[in-house]
Amino acid sequence: MEFTKQPHIKASVVACIIDEQERVLLTRRCIHPFCSQWVMPGGKIDHGESILAALHREVEEEVGITVRAEGLIDVFEHIGVGDRNDHFIILYYRASPLSFDLVPNGDECTEAKWVSKDELAGYSMPPGGRHILGKLFPELGWGDEPPPDRVLEDELPGELKLPQICSSEDA
Repeated sequence: MEFTKQPHIKASVVACIIDEQERVLLTRRCIHPFCSQWVMPGGKIDHGESILAALHREVEEEVGITVRAEGLIDVFEHIGVGDRNDHFIILYYRASPLSFDLVPNGDECTEAKWVSKDELAGYSMPPGGRHILGKLFPELGWGDEPPPDRVLEDELPGELKLPQICSSEDA
């Protein structure tokens, strides 16, 4: 019997590491998706692994440093990525470096560098990275378009909008 692998959602965590000089740690990715673009260190959350354990593991694996997680910035979703139509949900955490000796692993990233916020516009990044950095540094102008207005009634159906599954006579 042959089994086909079903598409699934991939949960990932990314560390937006900002030093005391407001420089962001970027890495040049050398695997898909987003090969050759500049990203912040991170990766998938393994089954049974806590979010913060994954964050610390991924940063150390990719660039060889330790960080202090400071809190969730936002969640970003990439849908329909690459040939496999991947679906990623990425949790972006702000972090501070506890060590600074960058050693890119070569398997996932070929370069790692500290980039000042004034230089960020010169780096090719996926939409998620731009979204997060736009939130942290509004002066970049990457978050100028406000999100659409949310109407709670449109998101959560009220009693009158629920489909009638059975009549009260059937109960």
